Amino acid sequence: MTHPLVPQIIELATPVAEKLGLEVVGVVFHTNQNPPVLRLDIRNPQQDTGLDDCERMSRAFEATLDVVEIIPDAYVLEVSSPGISRQLTTDREFISFKGFPVIVQTAPSYEGQQQWIGQLIRRDETTVYLNQKGRVVQIPRSSITKVDLDEGR
Repeated sequence: MTHPLVPQIIELATPVAEKLGLEVVGVVFHTNQNPPVLRLDIRNPQQDTGLDDCERMSRAFEATLDVVEIIPDAYVLEVSSPGISRQLTTDREFISFKGFPVIVQTAPSYEGQQQWIGQLIRRDETTVYLNQKGRVVQIPRSSITKVDLDEGR
């Protein structure tokens, strides 16, 4: 069932996206999460939708939501594109998704685990740093097979 605010959110997001040369292709409000997650899917009709487009839309729409205050409590705004891979590979992606929940897969296992879940802090030449409930975990890049955004969190 669609959340009752979704039509209003689409109404607010569409002109913001159009000013940026983008289109809103989907809106979901996950109120079963804490904090709730408002997810906007966008696309750039002129070219492949990139992280720049998502960042621009996120900043612009966040400002709009702050002014209209239709969501009274704390929430997380996610702007993404059906065309963006959920796997992080480039330095730019690791910078852009700092603070986002991620799942790190390792092989062989590192410190007895093959899967690490936490908030991305950063990546340097040798290590990926995660925040796990306030504890910093350092995972050697040589052990990592994949880093994905964790959309379930």
